[in-house]
Amino acid sequence: MSFFDNYQFFCVLILILLPALLLGILEQPLKWYSTAATFLFIALAFFPKPEQAAYLALYFIIELVTVKGYLSIRLSRGREVWTYRIALLISILPLILSKLSGLWGGSLFAFLGISYLTFRCAQIIIETYDGLIQELPVFDFTAFVLFFPSLSSGPIDRSRRFLQDLNTVLPRRDYLNLAGDGIFKILLGLIYKLILASAFFKGMGMVEGARTWYYVVIYAYCYGFYLFFDFAGYSLMAIGTSYLLGIRTPDNFRRPFQSIDIQEFWDRWHITLSHWFRDFLFSRFMIQSIRKKRFKNRLNAACAGFLVNMLIMGLWHGVTLSYILYGLYHGILLAATEWYKKKSSFYKKYREKRWYRFLSWLITLQLVIFGFYIFSGKFVWLLGLS
Repeated sequence: MSFFDNYQFFCVLILILLPALLLGILEQPLKWYSTAATFLFIALAFFPKPEQAAYLALYFIIELVTVKGYLSIRLSRGREVWTYRIALLISILPLILSKLSGLWGGSLFAFLGISYLTFRCAQIIIETYDGLIQELPVFDFTAFVLFFPSLSSGPIDRSRRFLQDLNTVLPRRDYLNLAGDGIFKILLGLIYKLILASAFFKGMGMVEGARTWYYVVIYAYCYGFYLFFDFAGYSLMAIGTSYLLGIRTPDNFRRPFQSIDIQEFWDRWHITLSHWFRDFLFSRFMIQSIRKKRFKNRLNAACAGFLVNMLIMGLWHGVTLSYILYGLYHGILLAATEWYKKKSSFYKKYREKRWYRFLSWLITLQLVIFGFYIFSGKFVWLLGLS
């Protein structure tokens, strides 16, 4: 059973959410019920796939032991860099093995949702090192890491925010407002995914395999909007479902095609992913670079940080030429945008002008669509590199 993708899932989801709605109206705790629902959906999704189920169980044990073990070490021995790095490496190692095994057709740790589970577990390790997490009961860890609405494809929540919601019983009026927003998001997500994404997918099929330039342009636009409506639709349904379970999972998209530059685009597109990389990779790269004086100035450090950040994001999607090029492409765009904003007198003079903002939006849209074309794998195919 796929998540948010077939009628069997939605039939079970409705049956699960009705008691949750009743519990919320009666002002009863939802943490136990939502976690029980998580185990039910995991069983339904993984029962037909015993190999994936075994890998998920092994992965969960590794992460639980790593998180609890490092938390104990951190509390008893303080902020040791080497123990932190070992714990972080162990936490992300299954994901690395999964990505690398795919290069030779293997399936090591290849199970649904490993990428997003790894973000959650790595975040716990990092914030434990920072001293922000000093206790984490096994139940809370389980509820956060395996939370079924965002298991397969996010959005990526933060543990402290999630657990605050998990352990809060909302007043009836607050819950009903949250549930109403949740139902609206689920219905809007269905429109995005089942109607709009399907329409653009059909458009892709009409020009599939064509090499004429205008067919390539049509395919790129159809693919970009298909990707948005498919993933944004999924995210809306996941967020809406979590609302009904009392969890305010953060939004993942905010009208990204209205962005007037590439930096704003990444503040609107797959927000929880881009903000995760910003907070836990880019910011730390900047702090270390400035502290160790790796670069001549902060602008050079920021440009290098964007390249590193986006290259790793590309590799996270998969160890393929298309994803690597996609990451480098956006890293270069972000670095160029940063340099342009800091150095260009033309930008500083005209950035608030209506004509400039329109032109900037138009150029950004073309750059974004071309990036999606790279991401699709068709660019590499068009060049004959696949």
